[in-house]
Amino acid sequence: MKLHFLKFLFFFLLLPKLVLAQENDNAAILKIIFTKYYANEKLIAKGRLQLLNFYCKKAPNNEEVLEVISKSDLLKKNAVEIKKQIINNIDEDWSAAYNLVFNNQNQYLKKKVNSCLSFEEYQKVSDRYGENNQRLMIVSKPIYFSNNNFALVKVAFYRSIEHNSGSYLLLEKTNDIWTIKDYLNVWAT
Repeated sequence: MKLHFLKFLFFFLLLPKLVLAQENDNAAILKIIFTKYYANEKLIAKGRLQLLNFYCKKAPNNEEVLEVISKSDLLKKNAVEIKKQIINNIDEDWSAAYNLVFNNQNQYLKKKVNSCLSFEEYQKVSDRYGENNQRLMIVSKPIYFSNNNFALVKVAFYRSIEHNSGSYLLLEKTNDIWTIKDYLNVWAT
């Protein structure tokens, strides 16, 4: 009876804290990505065309992660933990982390970042202007490893069937601050 109570207590009291900590890490990583890739974007203003849009859904991690692992000694050391997080069929979005990033803070950055779009919404915006200068930034679900001190995140930019690019970001958390440590598997078409 006492063991069941302790398990219940763990899930009731500690699990929400773990989930919140994970969401805080997601928000911190998302802020770094926004800061990096929106640095050269203009502030949102009435009538001004924004060229970079953010995709609402978290992209799933697929077998491409295996290729990335093979090119990094740090990732090879943590391969078992990373491989467990390769899940092709997730249905998660960035709304909670997005809201944390811009909840009463980072207002200058918010003036550059549009609300997130679905792929269909992005296609409408892209078709409306008929130019090949619109980009959709797609960010994968972060893979945390090594006691949540490192994260691997794919950031891809979709422009059209022919013009796309991306890379995996290896991030490190030091003193509760996430920084980009390396760019892996950089590609462009």
